[in-house]
Amino acid sequence: MDTMRERFIAVTSRLLDEDPRLAVVLAEISMDGFRPAQERHPDRVINVGIREQLLVGVGGGLALTGLRPVLHTFASFLVERPFEQVKLDFGHQGTGGVLVSASASYDWPAGGFTHMAPGDVALLDTLDGWTVHVPGHPDEAEALLRHAYAAGDDRVYVRLSQQSNAAPRPLGDLRFQTVREGRAGVVLAVGPLLDNVLAATEGLDVTVLYAATVRPFDDAALRAAAGRAAADVVLVEPYLAGTSAAAAAQALVDVPHRVLPLGVGRAELRRYGTIDEHTAAHGLDAGSLRERITGFLR
Repeated sequence: MDTMRERFIAVTSRLLDEDPRLAVVLAEISMDGFRPAQERHPDRVINVGIREQLLVGVGGGLALTGLRPVLHTFASFLVERPFEQVKLDFGHQGTGGVLVSASASYDWPAGGFTHMAPGDVALLDTLDGWTVHVPGHPDEAEALLRHAYAAGDDRVYVRLSQQSNAAPRPLGDLRFQTVREGRAGVVLAVGPLLDNVLAATEGLDVTVLYAATVRPFDDAALRAAAGRAAADVVLVEPYLAGTSAAAAAQALVDVPHRVLPLGVGRAELRRYGTIDEHTAAHGLDAGSLRERITGFLR
């Protein structure tokens, strides 16, 4: 199976041939993959080098000319480093574009903390009007990328990861999906953590919701699930723990409820290790999740 980033390169390269409005801006990352597309479309595949603020500024400028810019690099260099440019060149200017990240929270442990961005979605939550997609499989990544490219002039963030569920889910209208139904509580699994959540909740009387699009937050789906079960909600997100806690609380503002937010911890893990070791260290492996979920629901 290909990775989400490989699928991004393949799909975007094909769509550059079909859509003259699409333009890609890179900062070295993934440039080798886009080289054939750049040869065909040198005016719409632009590599600015290792200059992430310029990456976003160029994308914002292309948007002002009527193009649909796609900006790509590691999440830490796409959202965190040039955050002021994201805020001003898209939000303040009222333009749209698609930010496509790679490396997610800890997908390249050997790169160290400079290449990790568990706070990216929380940071974008401080801005207005961003749609955020967190696919859990390369097929979902392709579907969400195509949706983002065709989304007029909206501002969209697509968070790609090396981690993947074994099988894709049909995304339909992008709302939260009910994967299992139960009455003891609701567990919301985001993106590539669905398989871990399903393993962790095997045999438990809980509803499992799946989200590949987390912003806008699907208030109605969470309210409906909580109405059919106990209003005890566990959020399992592949980024900073608590990122969606306020959104869940707002969705259930008129319902007595409890929320347990699980995700990546704030403490920096300074050993390289592997992706699986980082997942376990943050308590997001199936065994740790089962212990934390059952303890909360008791």
